[in-house]
Amino acid sequence: MTSVAAIAGPLAGLLMDPAVGEVVVNGPSDVWIEVDGRLRAVDVRFRDSVELRQTAVRLVAACGRRIDDASPLVDARLPDGSRVNVVLPPLAVDGPLITIRRFGIAPLTFGDLVGNGAIPAAAAPVIEHLIAARRNIVISGGTGTGKTTLLSALTGLIPAEERIVSVEDAAELAVQARHVARLESRPSNVEGRGAIDLRALVRNALRMRPDRLVVGEVRGGEALDLLLAMNTGHDGSLATVHANGPEDALRRLETMALMGGVDVPHSAVREQVASAVHAVLQLERAATGSRRLLAIAHVEREGAGWRIREDAACVS
Repeated sequence: MTSVAAIAGPLAGLLMDPAVGEVVVNGPSDVWIEVDGRLRAVDVRFRDSVELRQTAVRLVAACGRRIDDASPLVDARLPDGSRVNVVLPPLAVDGPLITIRRFGIAPLTFGDLVGNGAIPAAAAPVIEHLIAARRNIVISGGTGTGKTTLLSALTGLIPAEERIVSVEDAAELAVQARHVARLESRPSNVEGRGAIDLRALVRNALRMRPDRLVVGEVRGGEALDLLLAMNTGHDGSLATVHANGPEDALRRLETMALMGGVDVPHSAVREQVASAVHAVLQLERAATGSRRLLAIAHVEREGAGWRIREDAACVS
């Protein structure tokens, strides 16, 4: 039994099953798992909310973190690399909530994604060229579409001699390269001090001699620092963003850059996006649960802004 399963109580059997990609607990008697991209309820029960809370506390403690009534929300990385999110009452109205996203022991390579159809064969050489040509790429998609999996796989295409610096809120990337420096944000302590956010890490990463900067997920003002990095010699950078399409992804980058606390007009931010981002890889998750590359969108400058040109020949 793994160390994580050993502290997971009734969830232990689920966490030992390699087919389970995600475990979702909505209450003592309401447990779901994701298998092959689809959620289904399972016959796993906790005795009561007390046992569920005790399990949640043990899982969070295994991450070196603390959760209680004063700090009822935690998102962290378990020792086996899985990501756990726990919400306690009063934020969770009907009792403690646990969400555990698991990652395979052997990460999927770019070749694996092409082989299983997640990336169409015609799109593979285009993506390989984008990486080799040191183009800045944003991976876009909704929750659970495989953004992190694809980002991890793309790092395997980066030449071995190049230094990668990765920046994440909760480290979950399986960087497939030899020369990598991984940075992970830190929340504040029980006294409300000591937090190191993603923006501070992005800025520090630029001082670490990166050949490639990889940001696990852009969520806020760090978008501005990433765009500035992409425009000042850090070519070949990679990042993910939650968005429903390539245009939405670029607009979200603009919005998040404006959240950076710097008095920059929208028109200037739009120009930064137009100059910084070269391509958007859009992912989707089908109703069957399968994940696939939906579009390769090349970003081209148009006046003071940008326009999208989708590579329709590459994606079926």
